Amino acid sequence: MIDLVIDTNVFVAGLRSSDGASREVLRRLLTKRYRPLFGNALWMEYCDLLERPVFGNSTTANERWEVLAALASCGRWTSVYYGWRPNLPDEADNHLIELALAGSAEGIVTHNTRDLRRGELRLGPLKILTPSESLETWT
Repeated sequence: MIDLVIDTNVFVAGLRSSDGASREVLRRLLTKRYRPLFGNALWMEYCDLLERPVFGNSTTANERWEVLAALASCGRWTSVYYGWRPNLPDEADNHLIELALAGSAEGIVTHNTRDLRRGELRLGPLKILTPSESLETWT
């Protein structure tokens, strides 16, 4: 199974649109082709987003909670014990790298590849991909 960190922007895009690469990433997570990694910081971001009006009318808050619960049931909780501080342009994104490294993820799926790839740390085999790129990489 492919362990991935799924940025909240992919989660939002996947729930806003019934088509597209982000929705397919969510489908693959829910059918256990990929396994999402969760940590405290990312989990809090997901929960915080569920009640915000960023989703439009595409889903209800209850439906979003159900999807998150389903993702949690097929995901893996990962504790981050070491702060790598890759010094990304947006300090708030550092936790994604830390989670991926702590959980030995194969990649981070995000719409914000530009910023996540600009860190000062060299991350070895960790891939930072858009949803479309992730679908091509892990078929």
